[in-house]
This record gives sequence, C-alpha cells and structure tokens, in this order.
Amino acid sequence: MLTKLDHFLFSADPKLRRLLGYWAGTGSIYLIAFATLWFHADKSIGLSRHTDALYGMALGGVLLSFVLVRVSQAMRIAPWQLAVFQALFAMVCIVGAYGVSGAPRGAVLMIMLVVMVFCTFSLRPRATMFLCATAIGLLAAAMLWLVNYDPVQFPPAVEGMHFGLAAACLLAVTLLTGEMSKLRTSLKQQKQELLTALAKIRTLATIDELTCLANRRYMNEVLTNEERRDSSTGAPMCIALLDIDFFKNVNDQFGHDSGDQVLRTFAAAARAELRVGDVLARWGGEEFLLMLPGTEVGEALFVLKRMADRVRAIRIPGLDMERDVTFSAGLVERRGTEPFADTISRADKAMYKAKASGRNRVETD
Repeated sequence: MLTKLDHFLFSADPKLRRLLGYWAGTGSIYLIAFATLWFHADKSIGLSRHTDALYGMALGGVLLSFVLVRVSQAMRIAPWQLAVFQALFAMVCIVGAYGVSGAPRGAVLMIMLVVMVFCTFSLRPRATMFLCATAIGLLAAAMLWLVNYDPVQFPPAVEGMHFGLAAACLLAVTLLTGEMSKLRTSLKQQKQELLTALAKIRTLATIDELTCLANRRYMNEVLTNEERRDSSTGAPMCIALLDIDFFKNVNDQFGHDSGDQVLRTFAAAARAELRVGDVLARWGGEEFLLMLPGTEVGEALFVLKRMADRVRAIRIPGLDMERDVTFSAGLVERRGTEPFADTISRADKAMYKAKASGRNRVETD
C-alpha cells in the first residue's frame, strides 16, 4: 500500500523522481525563508496587510510546482520550462516579500541569488541571463514604486543601495553560473564521447572488423563461459571448424582485396543460416569456428548443409573465379564436460580429414 502511494505521488521513474527531489530541495529552502520572513515581518508598514496573502500565494506556488513536475512527462513539459516557471514565480514572490518585510528587507534579496544558482542545473546561459534581466527589472520597478508609495519607509538612498548591490550580485552569480553551465555541457559532451569511444573499443574487442563476425577473443570468452556452466542437464553441443577451400589461390590470382571480399561475402552467407543461439566466429585467416549449442551431430550436419548450399551460391561482382566458393568442415560433438580445447582439437583433425578427402565436404569425429 505504501509503495503504491509512493509511486502515485512520486512516480517510479528514476528521472522523474530526481526532478521531484530537486523540487523538494528548492521548495524547502523557499518555505524556510518565507517562514522566517513571516515571523519577522514589520507589521507597521502600509503593505503589511498583504503579508498573509503573499505567503499563501508562495505556498500555493510550491504545491503547483509539485503538480507540474509530477505530470511533466505525461504533458511533455520540458525540465527547462519547469525551471523558468518556478524561477519567475519565485522572483515575483521575492519582490513581493521585499515590499512587506520592512527594515530587514535587504535579506530577502539573498533568496533571489538562490533562485539564480538553482537555474544553473537546468537552463542554458542565455536563459539564465534572461532570468537575471527579468529579476533586475522586477526589482527596479518594485523599488521605484515603493519609493513613490512611501518614501519614509523606503528611502531612495537605501533602495538605491539595495538595488545596486542586488543587481551587481545577480549579474556576478549569473555569469558564474553561466560558466558552470558551459562546463557541465562540455563535461556531458566529453562523457558522451568517452562512452561512444568505449562502445567502439568494446566492439573492436569482440567483433572481427573485416567479416563483422565474432572474433577469436570473444569466442574464447563464450566457450569459457560455457565451460563454467552447470552441465548436469546433459544438453548436447557441437563444434565445427570451417575452412574456405582454395582461398590462397584467390589471394594469389586476384589479390588480397578480392580475398577480403570473399571473406566478407562468405561470412554474410554463413551467418544467414545460423539459428538462435548459434555462434559463428572468425577463428583465423580463412578459418571459422561454429558453436551449435543444444544440437546433436545429425541436426548440426543439416545446418552445415544449408550453409554450404548458400555459400556455394555466392557470386561476387567483378570476380570471375573458376570454381564456386566452398568450405571444408570438421564437425564433432562435445563429450560431457570435455574442455573445449580438446573438442576444437578433434574438430580441427576432422577438418583436415575433409580437406585431404577432396574438400567441399563435412567430416565428423
């Protein structure tokens, strides 16, 4: 029950919960600040009758902000839009609080700086500068009005000093937060670049660049993981070593670029016949290792036959070869918990037997 209530109020989405955490932080600061001002407000000034209404509006604004943040994903309200709304509303409340606070009103302006600092986390420098200009404009308009309304309670010299210091501090904080925002953007970009580079490195570490198949290193990891698994189920597994026939002749007659094209085309054709769970890797040169989990020899032979038929149908534009592309393969079934090194060694012997027997065939152990 409590979990459902928590998800209803604060969502189960981590990103939205983080935004609501920001709301809780800023809302707590504003409420503490306004509660302090309410207890110390000067009741003698003419505007003090509006104090309760102003602070009620501030409380309502905090609650409205919660609702907007909570429904922001459903209504597609961007975080920066929420930040602008909250900042503008807070500025209006702060300017109002300045007018009803009496002698200690200068302290109210500190809250304005807090607003600008929080904008750093969700706004770009241009938007922050806009809010800074808006804040300075609101303060200037409010102080001019207060001086005209009651010059005794709001002496022009004092208001001028308050405005000058507030404007200077707001500009300084805005410029600093702008630099911090640029730094955060730069760090995010660098992080993304590092993640992209890391993903590329991982790909290069596991994928053969030429054929886009798994490489030998990755295949060894797969085999090692298979060895560590509980083999009590007794599920069969077959291993096959494939070698492209007369591949050296292709390189010698047409060049290595053509040989690479044969390898790429062979890999694409062979991969097309793989089933779910099968793993084909480039083992070295023109040799390929095929792992067929949950497969007995009879079924594995059928897979290799389909693969051989598809490979034989390969036609490479611009490469007029005397014979079809074929392969010789050695196929063996793993014996219980036999180390894969021994299984592969038996497959290798079977493959050489296939080559010695005329190529373009599959030999079993």
